[in-house]
Amino acid sequence: MPAAEPDALVLTSCMSPSMDGWCRELAAYLEGRLGRPVRAALDPPWQERERMLVAGQAHLGWICGLPYVRLAGVLEPLAAPVMAAPRYQNRPVYFSDVVVRREDPFRRLEDLRGAAWAYNEPNSHSGYGVVRCELARRGLGMEMFGKVVEAGAHVNSIEMILGGEADASAIDSTVLELELKKRPELGEKLRSIETFGPSPMPPWTAPRSLPEGVRAALRDALVGMERDAEGRGLLQRGGLRRMAAVRDEDYELIREMGRIGGVEV
Repeated sequence: MPAAEPDALVLTSCMSPSMDGWCRELAAYLEGRLGRPVRAALDPPWQERERMLVAGQAHLGWICGLPYVRLAGVLEPLAAPVMAAPRYQNRPVYFSDVVVRREDPFRRLEDLRGAAWAYNEPNSHSGYGVVRCELARRGLGMEMFGKVVEAGAHVNSIEMILGGEADASAIDSTVLELELKKRPELGEKLRSIETFGPSPMPPWTAPRSLPEGVRAALRDALVGMERDAEGRGLLQRGGLRRMAAVRDEDYELIREMGRIGGVEV
């Protein structure tokens, strides 16, 4: 028997908290486009948000590519953001920028032997999975660092570098750009020594248990944002050019990089 359509949809995000305000705006936009209530569930910890999405208690969720590929049996990717900055070349991709203090001598990843490395958390592709892959490709491993610290979030990794608790970290390029926009002085304190990627952009997903018609309507509404003034304004406020439709095969690169780096996928 087909699953019943929910009376109201729940939107959540497991991405950087700095985008939660934008996600609330997106919920309001989708409510108008779909003609049904859309509630943003952004107060619980991200682990609870992910659990809600997997359990079908949330119906639209923005999730990192690494946990997505682990959950592809229960989640369907619908669309992914395309950032407006030129480096993204109008594609749903992003990068991991290896950041250090401006005055420090490091010039490449190999220079960080013995240094203190911060990462956001082990379920992150940009902060953890891609780093493991790049190290493996160079015949190296996490043990090259003198200390490895889990910071809990990209913004926390940045603060640890600024405070001298860590020497370097791989930061999601979209998070770094947002922080630089909010705090321009960071550009005088930090610099990037390497860039990993491009990698597939974290997708907006829906539980496969959600009726197919609802999933299709959500995909169409996201991809269609660039076609109306309200949607274009919302995209612009998020630093986005558009939303691009995506499929599971678009995330095969993350699976490959996970296998190279010895990360569970």
